Amino acid sequence: MDVATPTSDLVVIGLGYVGLPLAHQATRAGLTVTGLEASPAVAAGLNAGRSHVDDLDSADIAEMVEGGFTATTDASVIADTRSVVICVPTPLSEEGGPDLGAVAAAGRAIAAHLAPGTLVVLESTTYPGTTEEVLRPLLEESGLVAGSDFHLAFSPERIDPGNATFGVANTPKVVGGMTERCGEAAAALYRRFVDTVVQARGTREAEMAKLLENTYRHVNIALVNEMAIFCQELGVDLWDSIACAATKPFGFQAFYPGPGVGGHCIPIDPNYLSYKVKTLGYPFRFVELAQEINARMPSYVLQRALELLNDSGLALSRSRVLLLGVTYKPDIADQRESPARPVARKLAEKGATLTYHDPHVEEWSLNGHTLPRATDLEQAMAEADLTILLTDHSAYTPKLLTEHARLLLDTRGVLRRLPAGAVHEDGHTTAPIAREGAVVL
Repeated sequence: MDVATPTSDLVVIGLGYVGLPLAHQATRAGLTVTGLEASPAVAAGLNAGRSHVDDLDSADIAEMVEGGFTATTDASVIADTRSVVICVPTPLSEEGGPDLGAVAAAGRAIAAHLAPGTLVVLESTTYPGTTEEVLRPLLEESGLVAGSDFHLAFSPERIDPGNATFGVANTPKVVGGMTERCGEAAAALYRRFVDTVVQARGTREAEMAKLLENTYRHVNIALVNEMAIFCQELGVDLWDSIACAATKPFGFQAFYPGPGVGGHCIPIDPNYLSYKVKTLGYPFRFVELAQEINARMPSYVLQRALELLNDSGLALSRSRVLLLGVTYKPDIADQRESPARPVARKLAEKGATLTYHDPHVEEWSLNGHTLPRATDLEQAMAEADLTILLTDHSAYTPKLLTEHARLLLDTRGVLRRLPAGAVHEDGHTTAPIAREGAVVL
């Protein structure tokens, strides 16, 4: 394999929630990194030291720039690099499979500038076979052959927005190469800025690992969501049951019910696997059932809201409802696939007057209309006929919720959840609800 003489170590294509933290960690480790971004505004902002993702602030971006990082929209930078990592979005298509348009565009851009000896790694989540069946032919339009003229690998992203404990450096990195040498080249790259690198047998195994991780979570969340529905009718405190089960030091991991699933991974990634399985001629029933259960949780939240208001002699169509939290997970601004949106849409369809509060989202729209944002949270809770907690931001403490909400539906178990295995001095596993009018999903 003839190796070119590169002037940079790494080009990261796509500078969003995955690509930017990757570029940041690589730059900190001393690599010369260039970011290739489709948006001129994002590229300009980064070069000026401004961040647009939760996990990095402007000081982090300034540090990157000082360390030699630059962002550009010019794909010709690929010609002068040792390695290219693709971190572009793969949303669902109308057919339910992954929309690989951005991956294909990245592949064509690389092919136009691909030099011998370059390592190309796909990190965008997709179905098994994408790296070799979709990306490889596009790259080989360059006239170079994968595995002999350049290296090709897949490494699933494991970014968890808002996670202060695990980031790029200390989260083990799975890599799978098209050939053994490709895998070794990819592992060598990541070892320069990641503590632990795990080599899969090939690209398909690495692609499947990512889908397995998120399908596991998807299915188990669906399990407790369905249990929440029938436990409420059976008069069983599911939160107490989960806390008790979590005291077992082996064989159990706690999952919690909620108003739905959000983010890029759990609501979307398992569908890639289901899509691929369907090409074999049969359904992936576990995933399809989990999707069905999780997708109906916003309707269940609506049902519980109606019941609570009816029990208080109020009609939803004449009620003021305050929504707490519109992001998909706590203490970040990321709204991707947030279940707050379908919940709000269903409440609005029934005539509720909606306001929202979120410490991380200053403006939020529904059906093209901007919803009023509460500025005085305590007053807003006191004035609302019903407060629905949708995202368990740390600002929403049990004390705040129970002291100020006239009627509360807690869809995240803030009033009942303790860390796994935690037990009070009195032997109880869960916190008591402070007063009537506060109900857990």
